[in-house]
Amino acid sequence: MRDTLRFVLNGEAVSLSDVDPRTTLLDWLRERRRLTGTKEGCNEGDCGACTVGVTRLEDGVPRRRAVNACIQLLPMLDGASVTTVEAIAGPERLHPAQQAMVDLHGSQCGFCTPGFVMSLWSAYPDGPQPRRAVEDAIAGNLCRCTGYGPILESGEKMHALPAPDWETDPLPALEAVASAESLALTAAGCTAYVPATEDELATLVAAHPEAVIVAGATDVGLWITKRLMEPAALIFVNRVKGFDRVVETPTHVELGAGATYARAAAALASLSPDLGEMVRRLGSVQVRNSGCVGANIANGSPIGDGPPPLIALGAELVLRKGDAARTIPLEDFFLDYGKQDRAPGEYVSAVRIPRPKSPDSLKVYKISKRFDQDITATLGAFLIEIADGAVASASIVYGGMAGIPKRARAVEAALLGRPWTLETVEAALPAYAEDFQPMSDMRASAEYRLRAAQNLLLKTFHETSGAPSKTRLVGAEALA
Repeated sequence: MRDTLRFVLNGEAVSLSDVDPRTTLLDWLRERRRLTGTKEGCNEGDCGACTVGVTRLEDGVPRRRAVNACIQLLPMLDGASVTTVEAIAGPERLHPAQQAMVDLHGSQCGFCTPGFVMSLWSAYPDGPQPRRAVEDAIAGNLCRCTGYGPILESGEKMHALPAPDWETDPLPALEAVASAESLALTAAGCTAYVPATEDELATLVAAHPEAVIVAGATDVGLWITKRLMEPAALIFVNRVKGFDRVVETPTHVELGAGATYARAAAALASLSPDLGEMVRRLGSVQVRNSGCVGANIANGSPIGDGPPPLIALGAELVLRKGDAARTIPLEDFFLDYGKQDRAPGEYVSAVRIPRPKSPDSLKVYKISKRFDQDITATLGAFLIEIADGAVASASIVYGGMAGIPKRARAVEAALLGRPWTLETVEAALPAYAEDFQPMSDMRASAEYRLRAAQNLLLKTFHETSGAPSKTRLVGAEALA
C-alpha cells in the first residue's frame, strides 16, 4: 500500500502524507490553503455555504458534482479533482454562473454566494434546464436575504452568456493522480485505509472490525464535526472498483453498496416513479452526490428514506465477510434500534431490488415539514396487488414509526383477501395501533405520526382507485 494521498486542487496535483485522515476538506481548504471563499456555515451538510465541485471518473468519463466540503473527509478525495470558487473564473472574465449572479443581483450579504455559484457551476455542463431542475440544483443552498427569485433566474440565464473557453479537459489531471494501489494514511493517531478492490476491502474489514466504514460521510462526517468523535481507524469505500455499480436487468436492479443516490437515481426511478420522486427529495444534490444507497441501509436509521420502499419491493441484501457472502431479505437486516444482522468484520456489499409487475404499483409518500432537504416525520411505502377486486398481496412499510423500518403486518392481514374498498381500508385502520407505538419528538407527535400513517393508506386507496391526489409527496400540508 502507498502512504500518500493524491488529488487535484484547482488544477494542481496535491500529495499529502502527514495530515489527520479525519480532517474535513473544508477545514483543510480554509486553514491549510487559505482558500476562504469556501465558507463554514452549519458544518453538517445542510446549508451549502461550503459547496465545492468534485470531479471523478464515472464509468470512465469525468463527471463534476457539487458536494459539501464540511463533511468530505480528505481520504475520500484520493484520485479526484477539487475545484473551489477561487478557480472558476477565466483570465479576463467571470464564469457564466458568476456573471449571471452579478447581472441579476443574486447576492446581498454575499456569505452564501460562493456556495450557490459552485452549485450552479457544477450543474452548468448539463446545459439549459427547466426551472424545476434549477430549483433542485440549489435546494441544498440556503440564503436568508437575497431571496431565491434572482438566484433561480441566474441558473436559467447563465447559459445565455458566452461559454467558458478556458476550461480544460480534466481527464489528464485525473489520470496523473490515479493509482491502482490502495492507500493507508496514518497521522494524529488515526489510520485511514482506502482499498482499491473489494477483495482488499473484505480483508481490511475482517482484520479491523472496529474500524468505521465510510462511504459518503453524510452521517460519519457529523460524528466528527458535531459529536467530536475521533475514530482511530477508518475504511473508505469510494475507490473500490465496481462498488458503485448500477446494474439494470429486465427483472431487477442491483446496486453496489457504494453507489450514490445520484448515480442510482435513474435506475430507482425505473422501478417506480414514486420512488424516483422520493429520491429527488432525499437530502439535496450535494447529499445525493455523496450519500450511498447501501450506506443508508447499513447505517440502520429508523428514519432513513431508502429502506421502506426497498423492503416493500422485496429487496435482498448481500453481506460479505472475508471470502464468504450471504444474501438475506432486506427486511430481516433490521433487528432493533441501532442493531442490525451484521457480524463483526461483515459489511454490506450490494442490494438487489426486484422490479414490480407495474412501476405505478409502488406508492411512496414522505411527510416532512419542508419539501426539500428535511428529515422525515414518517414515510410510507405501499405495494398492494389487487386481483378480481380483492387484495391479493400487500407489503406496507413505514419509516419513522418504530426503532427500525417496519412492515405493518397487522394492517396487511386486515386487508388480505378482502375487497379493495373504502370500507375495507377504514376497517383496517385500527390495526395500526397493533403495529406501531411511535414516539414524539421535535418532528412530530406520536398521535400525529399514527394519524398520518393511517391517512397514507387512505391516500393509497384513493389514488389506486382512479382518483389521483395532487398533494403526493408535498409534505405535512398534505394531511391538513
